[in-house]
Amino acid sequence: MIFVRACLLVMLIAALAPAVRAGSILDRVKAAGVIRCGGAPQPGLLGAGPKGAAPGLFLDVCRAIGAAVLGPNGRFELRQYESSKDYDAVRQATDDVFFLDASQIIDEGLAGKVVPGPTVFFQSTAVMVAESSPAQRLRDLAGQPICFFIGGNAQRHLEAWFAAHHLDFIRMTYREDVELYDTYNAQVCRGLAAETTTLAAVRLDGGVNELKSRILPDRLAVFPIMAATPTRDAQWSAIVAWTIHTLLRAEVRKAAWAAGGVDALPINLAELGLAKDWQTHAVAAAGTYGDMFRRNLGEGSPYKLPRGLNASWQDGGLFAAPYAE
Repeated sequence: MIFVRACLLVMLIAALAPAVRAGSILDRVKAAGVIRCGGAPQPGLLGAGPKGAAPGLFLDVCRAIGAAVLGPNGRFELRQYESSKDYDAVRQATDDVFFLDASQIIDEGLAGKVVPGPTVFFQSTAVMVAESSPAQRLRDLAGQPICFFIGGNAQRHLEAWFAAHHLDFIRMTYREDVELYDTYNAQVCRGLAAETTTLAAVRLDGGVNELKSRILPDRLAVFPIMAATPTRDAQWSAIVAWTIHTLLRAEVRKAAWAAGGVDALPINLAELGLAKDWQTHAVAAAGTYGDMFRRNLGEGSPYKLPRGLNASWQDGGLFAAPYAE
């Protein structure tokens, strides 16, 4: 009888194990007093930039989530995923929030490990030309040499765009970034294809010729970078999602028929373990999403990128945060 009872007790503990683990990420973050985030290094998003550049959009989003959970005195850490081994932080859920695009999730076999949360940035690939170039649109480069990294996303997107428009171009492929950028700055190739944030960083350095450049308006492709979370914790996924939605809605200005600022999306997350004023702490930590973009990528940064697709739908962008109708 004792043996049977012991077996039943073990079975009961095993059955309750998922429930016991449900709040583990929030508990871990609160116990440590720190939130841990990670993502691949990209100009304006994560990693060292030129002098005067802010640390990156991902860092600001991580800081805001940390403030929502821990209050104004919470700490945060940001890890760079530069190799396949670095993504073990995602596989083993030692980080709390992961800034990932679909290619990274698929290439690293992470689909069963993460919940793909809200978009924090719409990345795009494009082509950059010299400021003095007569090309105004991408089709103006038909028959011209264009540089790109061999086997990268930019090459696939460039090939697809020209094929779809029944045009062709001269391919100049490289494996090393220094060689690629030097070739472009010397204008051996008339265009440089890469992710928009990379192009914005490259145009800051015109090489020995001090080449000035501009990014053509045609987008080769657009893909979201999402704030992903571990699959095992729905409570944590909800906290992260509502925080990002708050940052987006906080941009809304108060009007006669609409609330503005933090009041634009009043969400009570006491049921999930957050303080009543969690939204105020989140926005106070790093500003609204618009503030973050301006500081890291826009007019307040060296990159000077327009909001574009990263603006609200009302301003021609793709963001549409939820709100009470």
